[in-house]
Amino acid sequence: MSEVDAVIIGAGMSGMYQLHSLRKLGLKAVLLEAGTEVGGTWYWNRYPGCRFDSESYSYCFSFDDEILQEWNWTEHFAPQTETFAYLKYVADKLDLRRDIRFSSRVKSAHWSDSKGKWHLTCEDGFEVDARYLITGIGVLSAPSMPKFKGMDTFAGRQFHTSDWPRDKFDLTGKRVAVIGTGATGVQVIQEVAKIAGQLTVVQKEPNWCKPLHNSAISAEEMASIKARYKEIFAQCKASDAAFLHNWDPRTTFDVTDEEREAFYEELYAQPGFAMWLSNFSDLPIDKRAAELVGDFLARKIRSRVKDPAVAEKLVPKDHVFGTRRVPMETGYFEVYNQSNVELIDVNEDPLVEIVPEGLRFADRTIPVDVIIYATGFEAIRGAFDHIDIRGRAGQTLLDKWSDGPLTFMGLQSHGFPNMFMLGGPHSGATFCNVPRCLEQAVEFVTPLIKYMEENGIDVCEATAEAEDDWTSAVLDMADQLLAGQTNSWFTGINHNLEGRTKRKMLLYTLGQQYYLQFCRDVIENDYRGYKMSRELSVA
Repeated sequence: MSEVDAVIIGAGMSGMYQLHSLRKLGLKAVLLEAGTEVGGTWYWNRYPGCRFDSESYSYCFSFDDEILQEWNWTEHFAPQTETFAYLKYVADKLDLRRDIRFSSRVKSAHWSDSKGKWHLTCEDGFEVDARYLITGIGVLSAPSMPKFKGMDTFAGRQFHTSDWPRDKFDLTGKRVAVIGTGATGVQVIQEVAKIAGQLTVVQKEPNWCKPLHNSAISAEEMASIKARYKEIFAQCKASDAAFLHNWDPRTTFDVTDEEREAFYEELYAQPGFAMWLSNFSDLPIDKRAAELVGDFLARKIRSRVKDPAVAEKLVPKDHVFGTRRVPMETGYFEVYNQSNVELIDVNEDPLVEIVPEGLRFADRTIPVDVIIYATGFEAIRGAFDHIDIRGRAGQTLLDKWSDGPLTFMGLQSHGFPNMFMLGGPHSGATFCNVPRCLEQAVEFVTPLIKYMEENGIDVCEATAEAEDDWTSAVLDMADQLLAGQTNSWFTGINHNLEGRTKRKMLLYTLGQQYYLQFCRDVIENDYRGYKMSRELSVA
């Protein structure tokens, strides 16, 4: 069995940066990664069409200027292949792999009061003890598979988008079914439609989509970006969700109908999340405002899809714009004008079962060779639920969170000492340009650990009172937001999981500016909300 100062779980962006930061403190750390390479999301997800929908130069690491100046992005919204190459480059540059144990999926993590340490066991039998446990396991990393009758009888190939075959798998000319039309489904459908002989799209809930407007980055523009990185990151830090987009200070009804329509057209023509995150400031809280954006987008859908009946199926009826994650698309709606593509709405024509030859609906069977499940993830908490995490007195995190996550700052949960979550439920990195806010999390946790090391502190644990206050604040704000009143993975709804049909917000809802100020206040008040002790057993 090994013993180190700290164990990090997950070699995605947060885990990589956390490992680098702990090394600078002089601590011995090991990073446990289930995959065979670094990259996290960008290692696992390799489906056709997988790419950023945050601007590439706002998504990358900001802490190393040499890396920023050496790396060249080729597109404003980089594809998975380029992002994966970038993260491998960073791992090489910082020599991270020597402290990463690949193919090591963590099975359990148990705290010992008497030792003041965490004991971790991996599925391959590897065991390690550490004072600090830091999770970088991702907000969308536990695939959610549906439970259709007969799935095990299917004679062709079937897989989740995050488990795309690593072999030379070619869909050209094949009969393909894609189940799901969320952000991932939209991306993969656009690409598969180009080569499949027949594509059947199985949809339960359409989503409001907005054009990505991706484009190449010239050498001259990349040089300009490199010269402006400080400005770019400052712009992200000044926004509400760390994107290169921020709310228009006006409200929807401050302008005339004509001015509003012109503004919507302007946002629709801009790249990325502009329509969602640079819209009028009342969009998140005023249903009338959200409905007007939806009306605008519905007109766009109807103008782009030739068959009016198909167009109506693609217009969401169960949620208003901005309350779910908005997929970015490139020619998505035009796919449904192709003769080789059919859209099936399971609300009208239920999927009864999977049969050996394909999909059986209420009144017919559609033969397919491949089934692709674009059915999302057990969001935010799923990766935690799949590890047997036990804190004081053997309490499991799964039991503690049975009615929803309880955290302080999204970084700790009372009863689980010295365990820090990068991107945990209710953390600043959950409704955010993820790398920007994950960096903030690492840059809070690392000085906290340094403070413990320098002051001989054995145990750091969020107090129950601080946890209650934080969780209540997040949930109270969610009640004021339209998103908090909507069924989605934001609010913990997952129809593929038993007991996940009650809305309870998983995201952080108070905005980046409040989070940054809260962090400053905690530090300035000697880490208020955390109980620190030199005694190993602290109640």
